[in-house]
Amino acid sequence: MRTHYCGEIRATDVDGEITVSGWVHRRRDHGGVIFIDLRDREGLLQVVFDPDTPEAFATAERVRSEYVLRVTGKVRIRPEGTENPDMPTGEVELLGRKLEILNSAETPPFQVDIEDDEVSEELRLRYRYIDLRRPQMLERLKLRSEVVRVLRNF
Repeated sequence: MRTHYCGEIRATDVDGEITVSGWVHRRRDHGGVIFIDLRDREGLLQVVFDPDTPEAFATAERVRSEYVLRVTGKVRIRPEGTENPDMPTGEVELLGRKLEILNSAETPPFQVDIEDDEVSEELRLRYRYIDLRRPQMLERLKLRSEVVRVLRNF
């Protein structure tokens, strides 16, 4: 089971063993090291897989965008110069030791991490269930939910 949400991991969690679950936001293979940006309702977390853990590394090679994963690993500070100040979790990363694919996915018709104006509205409406995974749409749903809650409690 999950021990933390992706967007909640901070420097105070360094050296801790955690388990996170979420969707693959982006996958990058840098010749011997695989980086996966894992996304859940709280945010993004960079997960690193290296050949030192052959089973997890082999599984990470099969992973594609929008797969659902459960990852267990150790939180560490990102190497100097690789921090991302634009992300709340930008100073840490998870060194993946165990990787489980909970659900595979077909390649989506558009990337979840692109802006509104880069994808036609018709395509977004046709694939509404994918569009709702985009951070902009998630924030809009949270705002709508909060407004409705406040109105009901008024």
